[in-house]
Amino acid sequence: MNIRSAILAFMAAIGCASCASTGGPNSHVSHISSVKTTAYTEREKDHLIYGRSSALGTQLKYGSVRSAAADWSVFPVGTVFKIDGEPFTYEVDDYGSALVGTNTIDLYKPSKDAMKQWGARKVGIQVVKWGSFSRSLAIMKPRTNNNYIQRMVERIERSWRS
Repeated sequence: MNIRSAILAFMAAIGCASCASTGGPNSHVSHISSVKTTAYTEREKDHLIYGRSSALGTQLKYGSVRSAAADWSVFPVGTVFKIDGEPFTYEVDDYGSALVGTNTIDLYKPSKDAMKQWGARKVGIQVVKWGSFSRSLAIMKPRTNNNYIQRMVERIERSWRS
């Protein structure tokens, strides 16, 4: 299965009967009608060691462009999207062990209150720009001593071989 097929299969798996896609990664716009989202903050116990740093080593963003974490074998690093009905743009620049093997996107929030207020919800998203699986691999391969990162690398490599 190639990357385009993998993304279309993902859309079907999450029940996107109304998804419109112009071709998957690197295409201009895709709409996914139902994506589970959660929220995180650097003030959570499991994120304290990273502070406000993303997996890219950059500062987590919370302005007109906001940081998001995902399984990079589903939403590769650099994926840019908007949530239906919200004015903000999100960019996948982080990942998390709890996200691997899920179709969940974790949205960065600057406080525990904002994180709790978001909770978990299903939303529609417009993927404005798909990120890069090759860039995801380049960032993750040196980090494969972590089991969850190894799983993302293997999933991307498997889809490229198919």
